[in-house]
Amino acid sequence: VQLQASGGGLVQAGDSLRLSCVASGGTLSRYTMGWFRQAPGKEREFVAAIRGSDRSEYYEGAVKGRFTISRDAAKTTVYLHMNALKPEDTAVYYCAGKSGHIITSSVRYSTSYHYWGQGTLVTVSS
Repeated sequence: VQLQASGGGLVQAGDSLRLSCVASGGTLSRYTMGWFRQAPGKEREFVAAIRGSDRSEYYEGAVKGRFTISRDAAKTTVYLHMNALKPEDTAVYYCAGKSGHIITSSVRYSTSYHYWGQGTLVTVSS
């Protein structure tokens, strides 16, 4: 499966943005999907994930309550709805996918994911 991320842009603090990750070559029905981000000069970090087996959602602490991960009924697109954006949310955002089972403690690790989309840049101005 190939993943294509889009939806980034330049917004002001407090604005909302929705990122999309479209899959081609298959559906995401049995995939755990994650969003990661990498700010300039920093390591890539976990943002959110939705597990394929039970649709459980996981969030990094700084985005919990502001970001929501979801997938469409056709199971070909995963979204990251970002509200109340802050300058510290500025980063390149990547979507990632993993087929098969994943344990809860692994959803936050980039090494757990087999498939990656190209990044989409989100810039939040103050």
